[in-house]
Parts: sequence; C-alpha cells; structure tokens
Amino acid sequence: MDPVTRLGVVGCGLMGSGIAEVAARNGIDVRVAEAGHDAVEAGRRRITASLDRGVRRGKLTEQQRDEALARLSYTSDLGDLADRQFVIEAVAENRAVKTDVLRTLDKALEDPAAILATNTSSIPVVDLAVATERPAQVIGMHFFNPVPVQRLVELIPALTTDQETVRRTLDLARQLDRQAIQAPDRSGFVVNALLVPYLLSAVRMVESGAARPDDIDQGMELGCAHPMGPLRLLDLIGLDTAQAVAESMYEEFKEPLYAPPALLRRMVAAGHLGRKSGRGFHIYDA
Repeated sequence: MDPVTRLGVVGCGLMGSGIAEVAARNGIDVRVAEAGHDAVEAGRRRITASLDRGVRRGKLTEQQRDEALARLSYTSDLGDLADRQFVIEAVAENRAVKTDVLRTLDKALEDPAAILATNTSSIPVVDLAVATERPAQVIGMHFFNPVPVQRLVELIPALTTDQETVRRTLDLARQLDRQAIQAPDRSGFVVNALLVPYLLSAVRMVESGAARPDDIDQGMELGCAHPMGPLRLLDLIGLDTAQAVAESMYEEFKEPLYAPPALLRRMVAAGHLGRKSGRGFHIYDA
C-alpha cells in the first residue's frame, strides 16, 4: 500500500491536536474535525501555539512551521473527512461518544478500505469495532501525552482486525516517526495496565494522610529517577481522564487496585482536574 497522504483526526484537544501536529510536520495532509466553530478555533490556536513554541525552542524553522500549518485544515462536519484514507478519533474517553463518532465515520468514508483508529486508552477495541460495518479495518492506536514529545504508540488489534490493517497502521506509525509496540485488546493494554495501579496508589497515600503530594513526587523523581512524580503525572494526564481509565479497567477486571479512590472522584467532581484547570494535586498558572 502507498503511504498515507490524507489523514483525518477527530477531536482537537490535547491528544488530537498533538496527533494532527505530528502528522502535518511529517508531510501528511491533515483534516481536523471538532464539534463546532468555537472548538475548531480553539484547536487551531492550540496547534499553532505548539508549532510556534517549536520555532522558539529551535526544534523547527519558520519555514517548517509554515509548511506544517499549510497541511492542516479544519471542519465541524465529519462528512468532510469522506476522502480520508485513515482517520484517528481522539474524542473524550467515553464509550458512547467514541461509538457514535466511529459509526458516523464508517458511513461517511468513501473508501471501504479506509482505516478507523481509536485513540482510546482503556476501552476494549473490539467493543468499538463491532459498532461499525468495517470491523476488520478498526484498530486501537494509543498515543501518549504530549504527542509531539512522547514517541510511543500502542497498536491494539481487536479480534476482528485483519492483518492488512495492522500492517498499514504500523506503516503510518513509522511515517509519524513513532515507535510502535503491539498490545493486547484488554482494558489498559500494556502501559496503563502497569501505570494506573501505581498512580492510584499515590492517590491513596495522600488520601490516607501517609504522605504529602510534594514528598511523594520528589521521592519517585529523586529516589527512582522518574522524570515526573505520580501526582504531577496525574495532573498532566487530567484527573477526569485518569478516573475514566481506572473505571474502565475496574469494570473489566473487578480488581480493587484499579478502583478510583474516593479522593480522586471528589477532586474531579470539584473541577480540580490538573494542569488544564489550573489545580489538581498541585497548583498551576492559568
């Protein structure tokens, strides 16, 4: 198969904007879809600001930034993705929302061989694949935040995914200059199955009063050489996203170590979501 030259990305939050930026920087024509005009403009600003930071930090030239921007287009109509060879959805980590998006894309795409990838971090891919008329062309493609920095992507074939889809998705990962690993189609895949219990253990330590957030984070950064402590990492991921991932994993395995602690639920209810809200386990500038 030829390389992907027309990519669609649905969702332009932290993950979707990062995926779109990386694809545009690697020479791919990218069309980004968001829910409405305001969301489209917010996504456009997010990607432009990220590319501008790349120029200021010497990672991109002004010409490279301008060329990447020229490869990006935006829409609020999923029907405008009809000509795409490959579409990655990066909407909210919600089974019903993702299912609705994939069903709509399935009907909109003109090419019956076009691939639909879901950036889910915890929902079993087969549950999403069977909601479409092309389950053989549905696969998980889990990127990590921030996408322009983190080179890993987990490829998650469902029981219904054919080998040609796996091969083409691996080729796209290479086009995007990502390092791919293949993960089982089970909630949490590889990385989150190991990471989430660790993060939730840190929350329980705060909840019980055993240690303060700063001490926990410094302990893991300075004592274990982690680049970021578990609570700062939760703030970066977003506490609402972390709760959704934990709930999905607990739903599948019923293991107590995956159950979201009460403190995490209370912080989400209070709107203390981490960096994106300015407050989580730590305080951040607006």
